[in-house]
Amino acid sequence: MASQQPSEPPPAEPSPTTLTALGDDLLREIFLLLPSLPSLVRAAFACRIFLHVVRSSPAFRRRFRALHSLPLLGIYFDPDGPAIPAFSPLRRQSDPDLRAAVRRSDFFLTGLPDDDDDFPGWVINDCHDGYLIFDNWTTRQVAAYNPLTMALDLIPQPPDEFYDCSNDYFMCLDFHILSPKEDDGLFRVIYACHDASRARAAVFSSDTRSWKVFPWSEAVKTPQSADEKHWLTAGRIVNGFVYWIYLDEASMLLLNTTTLQFSRMDLPPYLKGHTHMFRVGKTKDGGLCIVVAIEFKLYVWLRKICDDGVKKWVKGELFDLDDIVEETGGTLKEHGELKVVGIVDGFVYFSTHETFEDANLPCWFLSLDLETSDIDLLFQKRYDSHIHPYIMPWPRSLVRDKPCLQVEGA
Repeated sequence: MASQQPSEPPPAEPSPTTLTALGDDLLREIFLLLPSLPSLVRAAFACRIFLHVVRSSPAFRRRFRALHSLPLLGIYFDPDGPAIPAFSPLRRQSDPDLRAAVRRSDFFLTGLPDDDDDFPGWVINDCHDGYLIFDNWTTRQVAAYNPLTMALDLIPQPPDEFYDCSNDYFMCLDFHILSPKEDDGLFRVIYACHDASRARAAVFSSDTRSWKVFPWSEAVKTPQSADEKHWLTAGRIVNGFVYWIYLDEASMLLLNTTTLQFSRMDLPPYLKGHTHMFRVGKTKDGGLCIVVAIEFKLYVWLRKICDDGVKKWVKGELFDLDDIVEETGGTLKEHGELKVVGIVDGFVYFSTHETFEDANLPCWFLSLDLETSDIDLLFQKRYDSHIHPYIMPWPRSLVRDKPCLQVEGA
């Protein structure tokens, strides 16, 4: 009788595959499919493995930035007078993570010192890379504040020597912040002033907690009379330069924030004296541009190297926006015209003109993607203030520059 062979044991059931078992590279490919930066932040902090996947790869961060524009979270309205700047958030039912980013932050600016509730006195000088920099006309304080992280830094006034040797008079310009680099967390604040014909800059370092004053520039303007003290608009920082527009010339004054040297740049001649018509900014690929609003048309000018090897302003695309009435439900007569309020990373932020015709009427605020020509209707509000679009920056918490004790000890 043949011996009976023992039956083979049943095959072991395969262990389930989990997200954490996929490997770093595959997880990064999945994260690239997320709809926005707030969604990535939420996913990264779900567990230490996900956070490591994002932090440990500069190449992934570059790819994510290329695929996903930094999102607009809302717009600050900074009125003349005693009121604190007001924030109008962008409401998107389709992006709950974006709304959550606003809810969990301090966009009401409760972290600012408020010695006088009736007259807080805070005025926005700059909104850049997630930071707001304020000048308080009452207390003479300067503050850098990040509503997302609620980090507040009170900055001393520039030393008296900053104003020495001015010709006849000097006029203060504005403060601008250079945000921290990924590897150090330090920031700098630029401040500038001008006299009748020259300009001067000073730099505050968060590392040394002190100001460095730079010499007066050579003449960058024909000397002005005492009755014409103001000859520059408020500045805007773009690609490491601060740009101020001349009020009575088709030119801009530039400050290189690395070398702290001033220079001039010509503008298209027809913009002389029309500083209200345009803004300076950059395209998605980092190129310098200006966008001019005339009635319901937006004219784009790009700064390019021409065939003769010289950088010049070249006409870009023309956007005829008569059809925005399909988005707003209004009429061209009601809207009056368009006004550009800012250009950030290839997005033009602009508004209609109702408040300028009737102070009780709200304007529509919209955005235009210069690359795709897509128009986005943002919200409706009275245009009674200085405008500062707030763009969510790449969070430093997603950069693995140093060991994160909070995560490692969790």
